[in-house]
Amino acid sequence: MISKAFSFTLLIVLVSFSSCFGYPIKFQPSSKNCHYIDSESPNVVPQPSLPINRHKVKFPNFNQFNHGVVRCARRRPRQVIIFNVVHFGAKADGKTDASEAFRNAWDRACKSSRRSIFLVPRHKTYHIRQINFTGPCKSIMKMEIKGTIKAFSELYNDTKRFWINFHNLSNFEVRGGGIIDGNGEIWWNNSCKIKKTQPCENEQAPAAMTFDNCMNLKVTNLQIQNSQQMHLVFQECVDVKASYLKVTAPGKSPNTDGIHVTRTRNIDITMSEIKTGDDCISIVNGSKAIRVMDIECGPGHGISIGSLGENQSESRVSDVLVNGARLSGTTNGVRIKSWQGGSGYARNIIFQNIQMQNVSNPIIIDQYYCDKDESCHKQKSAVQVMNVVYKNIRGTSASEVAIKFNCSDTVPCRALILENVYLSRQGKGEAEAKCSNIIGLYNFGRFVSPSC
Repeated sequence: MISKAFSFTLLIVLVSFSSCFGYPIKFQPSSKNCHYIDSESPNVVPQPSLPINRHKVKFPNFNQFNHGVVRCARRRPRQVIIFNVVHFGAKADGKTDASEAFRNAWDRACKSSRRSIFLVPRHKTYHIRQINFTGPCKSIMKMEIKGTIKAFSELYNDTKRFWINFHNLSNFEVRGGGIIDGNGEIWWNNSCKIKKTQPCENEQAPAAMTFDNCMNLKVTNLQIQNSQQMHLVFQECVDVKASYLKVTAPGKSPNTDGIHVTRTRNIDITMSEIKTGDDCISIVNGSKAIRVMDIECGPGHGISIGSLGENQSESRVSDVLVNGARLSGTTNGVRIKSWQGGSGYARNIIFQNIQMQNVSNPIIIDQYYCDKDESCHKQKSAVQVMNVVYKNIRGTSASEVAIKFNCSDTVPCRALILENVYLSRQGKGEAEAKCSNIIGLYNFGRFVSPSC
């Protein structure tokens, strides 16, 4: 017969095991763990209980047993405060301006000494006007956009040219699976590209989302659509990861670049789908260490470096890798474009593992770029293009000329390398290559077609 002492010990062990590994188990966080905060009261409200994922349960070290008692240790969750814009007065009624509620929620979150989340809840659409989310913030902060943020359908004049602007932030992340809707049709219809009587110099259309002077930044899992002009801008940022983005606008919407990178260093743009009326990705002056990987592009104007050197300016772009892209129906493929009269360089650039389908100008360098109604005057100076590699690029060209290197006669392109490039003509006819003013053009691999 089992002794009473042994039975009691066994009972304690079984109860301890069930408390550790029973399923389902729910964990109720304490008031020191994860909270919601209400704008009308300083009191914190505990977050509802969260089920433990049984797949993440770790079995104990059996050396913990001591006289039949199991000691179960639970790691304490990090302390986070959630600032829900609804608690600050945001209304999703289709007419109320929620800008002030967003500002108030941001101010509280940014000043919090504890980790915080700025939350836009799901299944709702909040209309806002121009807004600045400015740092630095006191602690690490995230913005979770689960619902929709939408611009009002109205024109306004502002030389800053932004709608939603994030400025001077570090260790910041925007995510959530929600939608940023620029509601840009009224801006497109008044663009000089559509309304020919409108002078282009006076255009003030804003970018939908701008990140300015930010460091260690993540932007992931968002849909950005119908921007007034550019959709997503990274300006003077360092250490950026942009991923799992869906950027869309009608193919005829003017100047609606998908992702625009300027004066930014060390940025990864990955696993994203971009379909707009202008460049899917544009990389311009002051940008270095840019990595673009696994991108779906089209419609649009392709993946562009430039334009560079406009108005006799100096431009510098270097160390760019585009690795893994699928372009379909775009007006350009992979492009480097610069104005006459500029200076500086575009160098150390690799385009590789790219598939083209019915793309006009699949591979193009144009040092005579001119985006004006009148012709541009010939000038002697130019941006130097050098050390450019095209590797493992295949597909079909919608234009007769599949490879075009239109380099400057005064500042020729230098060291252009093509390896395993095969582009055929979409439909009837043969694809051609046109090349001028190159010092050092090299073909490698099994084939390069068409070739200069």
